[in-house]
Amino acid sequence: MPWAGSDGLHDGLDKGLQYSQLTITIINHLSALPDRTAGAAMSDSGESSMKILKTALAMSSLLLATCVVAQTGSVEATIRKNVEPKLGEGVKIDSVRETPYAGLYEVRVGGDVRYTDKTGTYLIVGHVFNLRTSEDLTQTRIDDINKIKFSDLPLEMAIKTVKGNGKRVIAVFEDPNCGYCKRFRQQTLSQVDNVTVYTYLYNILSPDSAVKSKNVWCAPDRAKAWDDWMLNNKAAPAAPANCTTPNDKVFALGQKLNINGTPAIIFADGTRVPGAIDTKALEAKLASQK
Repeated sequence: MPWAGSDGLHDGLDKGLQYSQLTITIINHLSALPDRTAGAAMSDSGESSMKILKTALAMSSLLLATCVVAQTGSVEATIRKNVEPKLGEGVKIDSVRETPYAGLYEVRVGGDVRYTDKTGTYLIVGHVFNLRTSEDLTQTRIDDINKIKFSDLPLEMAIKTVKGNGKRVIAVFEDPNCGYCKRFRQQTLSQVDNVTVYTYLYNILSPDSAVKSKNVWCAPDRAKAWDDWMLNNKAAPAAPANCTTPNDKVFALGQKLNINGTPAIIFADGTRVPGAIDTKALEAKLASQK
């Protein structure tokens, strides 16, 4: 029975078998060489034989590696061909890799992870858990994919708010029309001290989000204007016509970081939490930072 989508794999395996047979033939030939007792003759023959053996083994190892690469490439091509068209218009697979569990292959789309088999026949949407350790393997992988270097964030495009000594640090992507963002501010951040918050005005929810963000950004005290709006529903005054904002750059940054909703909280170690969390969860996360 032919291997599905494996033209390259057939070629690789055939060549690997051919060179394996060649290696065996050479080794058999070397085994048949007569013993030599003369020192010089034995030395010359031994050196020549050893060079041939090393060359044969190297060729065999190289072709075996070629077989593995051919198989991996063929499986990835098959998965892309069969799965990508089913993900939706314009959706592209960023990477495919074999997992160490259950023969599954990881299909990464942006910051999300899906699973399939090596033929791309089945698609699994959900999380994989290790029942022995209770570890959410999928979430661990998603966290790793989405991890960023905090120091690479363009902090000059964010509103900076310092509470207490400000030693702990987070960045938050928020939309001025985001109800969960307001709840996060009102019920969580208001209860947390000794933290510096960098707020990115990420306008994704409503056409007037950009207008509200501009008014806040152009206010004399941005941090106060943002708190007035998020905590007390007090709108900032209209921005001067000539005031410029980083709105477009912040939007591009959020898209680059695969931020698809607000609030999105990024911590000093580069990990993130999507959505609003309570005070206990935020404090626990901050305490875990090294």
